Amino acid sequence: MLTNINITGIYVLDQDEALDFYVGKLGLEVGSDVDMGFMRWLTVHLPGDPDHQLLLEVPDGSPAHSAETAAQLRDLVTKGATGAVVIFNTDDCEKLYEELSAKGVEFTQEPVRQPYGIDCAFRDPFGNHIRATQRVAGPVDVTDEDIARWSGK
Repeated sequence: MLTNINITGIYVLDQDEALDFYVGKLGLEVGSDVDMGFMRWLTVHLPGDPDHQLLLEVPDGSPAHSAETAAQLRDLVTKGATGAVVIFNTDDCEKLYEELSAKGVEFTQEPVRQPYGIDCAFRDPFGNHIRATQRVAGPVDVTDEDIARWSGK
């Protein structure tokens, strides 16, 4: 029986640059950094939460992908089109926005009040979508007005 998600992989184009972003700017910690010969196994996690890790993987033609597929994946990563979305929880979305903006993180959405809380969106240096959500407790009521706002109508 499955019990939890341990590692989620996202593609990055440069693992050292990814470390600078995820550890240096976001404050995550290195879980594993192992040279496996055919690839570098590099994971990061939130401080105090080593059971939930992000694998920062370079699509480089290792045994998992042909050289042609790896090149296509790198192109999709650059366009932010891999479908990868990382969502973190935060206690204070607006403070997080201020702190990360000061560190040069590029936001695609400033903090916005939603029925479920406050959230914002940014990207890593490679185009991966990241959200930070300050959730509210209890049941969430979604109104027709919320749906219209989300759909841009």
